[in-house]
Amino acid sequence: MTLTLIFLLVLVGGGVWFVVSTYNNLISLIKQVENAKSQIDVQLDKRFKVFEGLINTVRKVMEYEKTVLSDVVALRNQAQQAKKSGSEKDRVQAEEQISQIASQINVVFEQYPELKAMNNAQQLQEEIVSVENQLSFAKQSYNDSLMFFETARDSFFSSIVVGMFSDK
Repeated sequence: MTLTLIFLLVLVGGGVWFVVSTYNNLISLIKQVENAKSQIDVQLDKRFKVFEGLINTVRKVMEYEKTVLSDVVALRNQAQQAKKSGSEKDRVQAEEQISQIASQINVVFEQYPELKAMNNAQQLQEEIVSVENQLSFAKQSYNDSLMFFETARDSFFSSIVVGMFSDK
C-alpha cells in the first residue's frame, strides 16, 4: 500500500511540476513577445525624432519639407491614435506610409545638391536608413517571438495547460 501511495504522490507531483513549468514557459514567451513589440515602438519613436532632426536641418534649403513634416506628423498622430484605440491595422498602415516617405527622402536629396553637401543632412539621411533597418529587424524579432510563442502554445501538452487556465 505504501508503494502505491508513493507512486501516486510522485505521479501527482510530476503532473503539478509539468503544469507549473509549462505555464511559466508560456508566460516567459508572452513577455518576450511583449518586449519585441515594445522594441518596435522604440524604433518608431526614434525614426520620428530623426525625421524631425532632418526636417529642421533642411528647413532652410527646401520648401518641400513643410509638406513632408506635416505628412509625417499627421501620420504619426494617426498611428498614436490607432495605438491608443487598439487598432493595430490602422497603426501599421500609418507606419508603413511613414516608411514610404522615408524611402522618398533619398530622391529628394538627389534633387538638392546643396543638401547633399551638408554634413548634418547627410548624417541624418544615413540615420534614417539605419533606423529603418533597425525597425525592420525589430519587426522580424517580434514576428519570430510571436511565432515561437504560438507554436509552443499550440503544441499538444501546452494546449492542455492553456485550456486549464483559459477563461473561454
